[in-house]
Amino acid sequence: MRDAVVVEAVRSPIGRGRASGSLAPVHPIDLLAHSISAAVERSGVDPALIDDVIAGCVTQSGEQAANIARWATLAAGLPESVPGTTVDRQCGSSQQAVHFAAQGVIAGAYDMVLACGVESMGRVPMGSATLPGDSHGTRINARYPDGLISQGISAELIGARRGLGRAEMDEFALASHQRAAAAARDGLFAPEIAPVKVTGPDGSVVEFSADEGIRPASSTQALAGLRPAFYDEATAARFPEIGWNVTAGNASQISDGSAALLITTSERARELGLRPLARLHSFAVVGDDPFLMLRGVIPATRRVLERSGLSLDDIDLFEVNEAFAAVVLDWRAEIGAPADKVNARGGAIALGHPLGASGARIMTTLVHALHQTGGRFGLQTMCEAGGLANATIIERL
Repeated sequence: MRDAVVVEAVRSPIGRGRASGSLAPVHPIDLLAHSISAAVERSGVDPALIDDVIAGCVTQSGEQAANIARWATLAAGLPESVPGTTVDRQCGSSQQAVHFAAQGVIAGAYDMVLACGVESMGRVPMGSATLPGDSHGTRINARYPDGLISQGISAELIGARRGLGRAEMDEFALASHQRAAAAARDGLFAPEIAPVKVTGPDGSVVEFSADEGIRPASSTQALAGLRPAFYDEATAARFPEIGWNVTAGNASQISDGSAALLITTSERARELGLRPLARLHSFAVVGDDPFLMLRGVIPATRRVLERSGLSLDDIDLFEVNEAFAAVVLDWRAEIGAPADKVNARGGAIALGHPLGASGARIMTTLVHALHQTGGRFGLQTMCEAGGLANATIIERL
């Protein structure tokens, strides 16, 4: 039976998604091309052997429109014969790209695929590709007559219903920064990062090589001083149970970045002299309540564990995307995973959340972390707008 293995996993450093961010001068096509090129060059494979490039990207408008996977493939210098396609599973887009790539390899439709993702939130603002107003159509409006809510309000409701307070969320956020800072200080991210050379407005070239969202000097006092990010009077009247605890400090950062994983079979890897890093063991994707849309990670985790035949105790490291502290805390309480195994190197609160790149970025970190710690199994899951969630289990090789 064919399998799917990761033979290379690389990412850009994550930049702040604003005009002053280090990656702001880099066009998103070039940013994705950077990770594609790095994956191919580090592996040493002939790029003509790549059957497809599958890229995640959420805001497919402006500079990220018109199938960015194809243009980034060409920008990376790959042969014109290598195709590319762009997928949107919201925040889990590039995790879904990994799923599609692995499933295609296992099925025999592909022999080698690049699964990747990109988001330049500083150049293509979040929300610029969303529906105008409440334009979900008459049938959605009829099915959900009370109206849907934003992700921020969903996080507030999840926190309120779980009984999470502001202090608990802020403590989680601080731990994310502390863990990420320690990992960066100890050089643990270095093997997975391909530095980006950025040309400034004066023509000077600077090498950007470290995630710039990590705040080692953060404190609970500083976090406690931040205002609620989503408060408004109408929503407060509609949901009086909300404690308004979600802030910019205990939610993911707006970021720029890209990541890429080269996926093939064990047999093909042996033929080409490639070293498999991890086997893509099990997959799950679920739909859940689009109102409390961020809780999909809970059934997704349960489903992928059931499909894998593994138990919670078999998993050495968990990666749960830190869209909001409330999401991970709620997941942890429901699933029962040990806190020290969850986002052990920090998450999106500290490292950033470049939407379409995050799934591939997290998997890249997970692959390298398993090798550095000697763990065998890792589980990754991400909440996604609309009540969706992906979950993946990988096995270190």
